[in-house]
Amino acid sequence: MMTPNDYVLYFIFAFTSIFVIVNPIGTTMIFVSLTSGMSAGDKQKISGRSTSIAFIIAILFAIAGNLVLRLFSITVASLQVAGGILLFTVAIDMLRGDKYQKKVTEAELSDAAYREDISIFPLATPLLTGPGAMTTVIVLMGAAATIIEKSLVLLAIVVTFIVTYYILKSSELIDNTLSVTGIMVLTRIMGLILGAISVNFVAAGAWSLYLSYVD
Repeated sequence: MMTPNDYVLYFIFAFTSIFVIVNPIGTTMIFVSLTSGMSAGDKQKISGRSTSIAFIIAILFAIAGNLVLRLFSITVASLQVAGGILLFTVAIDMLRGDKYQKKVTEAELSDAAYREDISIFPLATPLLTGPGAMTTVIVLMGAAATIIEKSLVLLAIVVTFIVTYYILKSSELIDNTLSVTGIMVLTRIMGLILGAISVNFVAAGAWSLYLSYVD
């Protein structure tokens, strides 16, 4: 039986897991680049639209993820292992400072510069809600044992994208205050946290698979 304090810790874990893979602080560099020359009002509209679309994508995968797993006969434990490995590769990219964590290619960024609406691509997806974020919310929802835990995961998604909206809204201030160096330092710190979370996913998934074979 989990205590209220346990639920708080569970929410913090879920929020941290989602926030570090979404990495809105790292996205501010691209947001500033793609919205240069736009008015403050247009930038606010794009930040709101991209965050809303990314949130909807994340919620859809969180809710329908279990159905997808059943459709392909994939266990949560298997996804935990596979997802943990995927997240670990993303964490390595973040720690090494690889530009944009390989979420988008230079060609895609160049193409986005000529788009009238960049809120869906590349901002909402794959920058904010890419394969790593989708996998993370599915794993967290699949591993949640009770309705309360699932509700906390959904709450963590909501809070993540509320914070993301305000970060993107303040992207120029953040970019000017932290500069590229500061943003990359924070990205590396989040990469370290993500690496630890990914190892936890793999360990929990591997242990569950082991128990299922033993039984």
